[in-house]
Amino acid sequence: MSESEIQEVDATGLQCPMPLLMAKRALNTMHSGERLRVLSTDQGSQRDFRVFAEQSGHILLASDERDGLYIHLLRKS
Repeated sequence: MSESEIQEVDATGLQCPMPLLMAKRALNTMHSGERLRVLSTDQGSQRDFRVFAEQSGHILLASDERDGLYIHLLRKS
């Protein structure tokens, strides 16, 4: 799957629970195996996305932080 096939949600500037809610909405429109990148400036999103992946069955492929920008990559189950 190429980089262009990754859907992206920009939740920068939004606080909990908005980054997670926006990700859930996007995942609901996707097919199994597709990937979603979420951009967030909410520090709590690191914990939120880890717990969400554990509870939902979606796979958290990566979770990185770069200068206050949190980037989460999920694969829909």
